This record gives sequence, structure tokens and C-alpha cells, in this order.
Amino acid sequence: MESPVTVDHYKAGMVLSGVGDALGYRWEFNYSGPNIHQEVQKLGGVKNISVRLPHWPVSDDTVLHLATAEALTTGKEGEELLHEVASRYIKGMKDMSGRAPGAMTIHGVNQLKPGAPGGYRIAYDQTSGGCGAAMRAMCIGLRYPRPEQLSSLVAVAVETGRMTHPHPTGFLGGVASALFASYAIQRRPITTWGLGLVKEACPIAKEFVRSAGYAVHETERDWGYFTEKWEWYLELRGLSLGSGPVVFPELYGPVERDEAYKSFSWSGWGGSSGHDAPMIALDALLGAGSNWEELMNRAGFHGGDSDSTAVIACCCWGLMYGMEGVPECNYTYLEYKDRLEKSAKKLYALSH
Repeated sequence: MESPVTVDHYKAGMVLSGVGDALGYRWEFNYSGPNIHQEVQKLGGVKNISVRLPHWPVSDDTVLHLATAEALTTGKEGEELLHEVASRYIKGMKDMSGRAPGAMTIHGVNQLKPGAPGGYRIAYDQTSGGCGAAMRAMCIGLRYPRPEQLSSLVAVAVETGRMTHPHPTGFLGGVASALFASYAIQRRPITTWGLGLVKEACPIAKEFVRSAGYAVHETERDWGYFTEKWEWYLELRGLSLGSGPVVFPELYGPVERDEAYKSFSWSGWGGSSGHDAPMIALDALLGAGSNWEELMNRAGFHGGDSDSTAVIACCCWGLMYGMEGVPECNYTYLEYKDRLEKSAKKLYALSH
């Protein structure tokens, strides 16, 4: 894994995020991991699935991840970038037939007014803690991959996340996804990722919210859940000091994972919130190592919000391992593959 990051790693990250999304989306509304695993086996296992239309479309996750990525590839910065992202989210919402966008995302994008002063911000909403920001933010880590760019990464993740999910549990999910992608590029030990989120990125995000001066009181009031849940998870996995070894239960198959992911979650649907979509993605990355099939078993085939957890995990996995061990049929005919590769190349050029 210690190979230096090339443009091929960037391409793998973007393309495999789409693959994970398409594979997970097939079963997004099937709430039984064991049942999903049986269906995967009936198809001959992951290695025999040809991910292509009409049976394997990408979901809203990839459409909006591409919207974020393609806005970033313009090279715009600051408010100009935020208006660009907002207008691309509006455009992306026209491509949602059969993709099941979340209610909060629809509601948020409807309020955006790109071009108008502050038109990339929406009213604070206490119910906007879902995973809509987390599932589309990985590319921010590809644009700002270096440790010294952390404050830029956080600022862009917070503001683009708040376009639909102004609740901190929502937009901090975007910070987590972007951060983990940047850590994958930095080749930072994966046992340190969660600690970096809690101790490095979240304090910067809190300071940014204060300095930006928008919905500060509400955001600070609702802040605690995200970081407390992450601290709980790190303790559970023996990662509170960032060193490991990772503690997994002795039995941790599809049945046990469904139960575990429910315990991570806000409301019993693992991966559907901003805090637990990246949490399940990290859990899968910690457990799967460089094994693509095992990654999909853990991140994509569970009884929760499986496309949103897989889109994050697979992006980070591709950034670390490239396409090694991924069956060609999983990605050759992927919907929007060309756009994903093109944005990866541009992000690589911009970040270097």
C-alpha cells in the first residue's frame, strides 16, 4: 500500500466510489444483510457481477459526488467555488429518475440560489443530520490532500455540506469523508483516521463555523452528538489512542455486522446519518485490508444505507490500493465512468 499516489489511484478512487454506490444501491432498501449476501452468491459473487445499465445504475450519491468534483475541477476557490457547487447541485437534481435522492437533499437544493449574495446557504434545520453530505464529499480530499491544506478541506466540506445538511451531524459527515480520502492519499495509518477526525478536523470545523458567523448558536447547541458517537466508536474498536490493534468481535459476519451498524446509527438504519456512514466505511476498511470482495461484504452488503457506506469506503480503498484485485466486470461498463475518470485526472493535476 505504501506506493506513492499516482493519477491511477485518483481514477480508482473516483471510479470505485461509483462501483460501490451501484452495487450497494441495488439493496439499499433491503434491511437484511444475510439476505443480501445470499442474493450476491446467487449472482456468482461480486467477482461475477457486471456493473452496467440498466440493472446497476448509480444512485443520487454518485450524481452529487460528481457535481461536487466537477465544480472543484474548475479551480475556483472561496465563494466563487461555493456558488459553482450550488448550481451544479441544482443541475444534478434533474438527473434523479430512479436514483432515490434523500428528502433533505431535495429540500436543501430547492432553497439554493447560486449567484445571489449568500445564495449557497439555506435555513438551519434540526432534522438535517442525514448522510447526504457525507456521500458526496470524498472528492474534496482529492482536491486538498495535503496536511497543510486541512483548513481548506474543512471549510469547503462544511460549506458544501451545509447546502443541504446544516445540522452538524450532517455536514461533519462531509468533513469525515473528505478527510478520510485525504488520509488515504497521505498514506496515513488507517488506525489513526478516526482520532484525526475527532482531534484535528472537528475543532477546525467548529472554529470555522464560528468565524463564518452563520447559524452559530444552533450548530454549537447540536454539535456534541457527532463527536461523542465517534469517541464511543474509537473506544469500541480500541482506537482511542490511534494505535490499535483493532478490536473486532470474534464473530463478525453479516448478522453481527447488521446489529453492530444499528448500534452505530442514530435511528436503527446503519449508515443513513452523517456520523455513521463514514463510520461504517472506516469499519469496513479496517476489517477488509486490501481485499476488495471483503470490503464490499462489509461496506456494501448490509441491512443499512448500503450505497452511502460503500461510496465512501470504496473511494478511500481505490486511493490506497488502486484497481488491484477488482474484477474488470465490476467497473468497465459503470455508468458515468468517463466523467468519474475525467474529474479524477483534473483533481490530480490541481492537487499537484
